[in-house]
Amino acid sequence: MKRPTHGGNLSWAAEIADCSPHALVDFSASINPLGIPDSAIEVLTQSPIALTNYPDPNYSDLKKAIAAHHNIDPDWILPGNGAAELLTWACRELAELKQTYLLTPGFADYDRALAAFGAKVKRIALTDFSQPLLPTLGLPPAITAPTAIQQSNGILLNNPHNPTGQWATAQTVRDQILNNPHYSLVVLDEAFMDFLPESQSHSVIPWIQEYPQLVVVRSLTKFYAIPGLRLGYAIAHPDRLARWQQWRDPWSVNTLAAQVGEVVLSDRDFQAQTYAWLAAAKPLLVEALQQIPGLEIFAGAVNFVLVRSDYSVMELQSRLLRNHRIYIRDCLSFAELGDRFFRVAVRTIEDNQRLVAGLTAELAAMR
Repeated sequence: MKRPTHGGNLSWAAEIADCSPHALVDFSASINPLGIPDSAIEVLTQSPIALTNYPDPNYSDLKKAIAAHHNIDPDWILPGNGAAELLTWACRELAELKQTYLLTPGFADYDRALAAFGAKVKRIALTDFSQPLLPTLGLPPAITAPTAIQQSNGILLNNPHNPTGQWATAQTVRDQILNNPHYSLVVLDEAFMDFLPESQSHSVIPWIQEYPQLVVVRSLTKFYAIPGLRLGYAIAHPDRLARWQQWRDPWSVNTLAAQVGEVVLSDRDFQAQTYAWLAAAKPLLVEALQQIPGLEIFAGAVNFVLVRSDYSVMELQSRLLRNHRIYIRDCLSFAELGDRFFRVAVRTIEDNQRLVAGLTAELAAMR
C-alpha cells in the first residue's frame, strides 16, 4: 500500500502493525481526543429520517449557526465538504494571479490544488520553527503610500501554521498583509484556530468585511472530532462565494454534516472541556518529549507538536507501529523536512504517556 501523504490513514498503518485499525493509538491526525460532542451524537441518532430528502442547497440553517458563532452576516459564509474543498476553489482564484506566495514547509494539499489550476507559486521558506510566523519571512514589505496600486499577487497562509504550530498575531497579518497593496487575494487557512480560546485567538474574521480581498477558511472536523463527516466553511465577500458556488457540485455538504454543524458551534460545554484538556495535557507531553535524547521539540500553539529526530523517522514510525501500535505522522510530504521530522497530536494524558514510553524505548534501540 502506498505511503500516505496525510495523517490518519489507519488502513495503511494497521497493515504495517498487523492489527485492526481500531487497535492503533493514532497520533498522526490532529483530532480532538475527547471524541464527538454529545450534542452531535444526539443529532446523528435522530437524523436518519432526514436522509430521505436532499440537503437544503443554500444551507440556510447552517449558515445562520456559523454566522451567530462569528457575529457576521450569513451571506458571507459558504459551507463546504471539509476545508479541503474550499481551499480548492481559493486556489483556482489564486491561479488567476501573477503569482502566489506560499509558506514552506506547508500542507501538501495546497500544492495539489495550486498545481491543478496551473498557479505560479513563489515559495517562502520558514527557517526558525520556534518563532512567530511573519517577522522572519522574506515577504514584500507593506506599501504605505496612499497612491500605491494593488498588485496582482496572492498569498496562502496557514495560521496557526501546520506543521510547526507557530502563529502570526491578527494585528501582524493586518499590518503586513491585509494592508499591503501587493496582495489582491489573501487566503487565510485557520483550520486549527479553534484550539485557541477566544482570549488567545488570532483570527482575522472580525475584519472580514473591511477587506474584500480576504478569504478565511475554517474546519470543523478537527476540533469537533468529525473528520469522517467532512465539514468546513469559507468566510469571504458574498460576490466571491457566489462565484465559487457556480464552480462546484450541488449539495457539497451532506445532511448529517450540516445538522451536526448547526449544533456543535454552540456547544459551550464541549469547547470548555477541550480547552481544559489541552491546557493540562500538552505541557506534560512537551516536557516529557524534551527529556528524550535525540529529539528537538517545537511545541507551537495548538494541539500538535513538531519534532526533529536524530534518527530516521521512517524506521521509528515502523518500530512504533509494529512494537507498540502507535502511529505518528511522518513529514515526508513536507519536502523541506524529510526523514528527520515527525508530528504528533496531543491526545489524552494516558495516551501521551504511552507515546513517550514507546519513543523512549525505540530511540534507545536505534542508537
